[in-house]
Amino acid sequence: NLLESELFGFEKGSFTGATQSKKGKIESANGGTLFLDEIGDMPMALQAKLLRALQEREVDRLGGKRPVKVDVRILATSNRNLEAEVNAGNFREDLYFRLNVVPIRLPPLRERTEDIPELVRSFLAKAAAEGLPWKIIDNAAMDRMKDHSWPGNVRELENLIRRLAALYSQEVITVE
Repeated sequence: NLLESELFGFEKGSFTGATQSKKGKIESANGGTLFLDEIGDMPMALQAKLLRALQEREVDRLGGKRPVKVDVRILATSNRNLEAEVNAGNFREDLYFRLNVVPIRLPPLRERTEDIPELVRSFLAKAAAEGLPWKIIDNAAMDRMKDHSWPGNVRELENLIRRLAALYSQEVITVE
């Protein structure tokens, strides 16, 4: 219900705690693009409602009496193989085809280790801009990062760099 109210919005009084009406993310993105992260985790009932909204180009707010017209592009990601999820009955085939207009496969970080040094530099600069101490990663430590399989992908790398910036007392981060 929380995800549904976030996506589609709600009218005042539509549920306990709905003290005022609120636009959903789809309606708020009207005329633009909405990014949906990990679409493969969306419950089937909500997939059906999203598909209808995309096909009809309108959303029904929770507790609403009339649909609201929208013109929105959807950019969706998933770490799951959605084709396999469709075949397993876990993702709606019609929604998959509606979303799969321009598929872009971004390989996992373990398949593009040449990106790691630039990502590390970027995350270190971001951490420093947020007030954490500036750090340097030595070559051996960088090589160790390239050898890691990164099951959490770029988010795992970013969290490691933030943790090192926040907790490691030395300026130069080594393998040790």
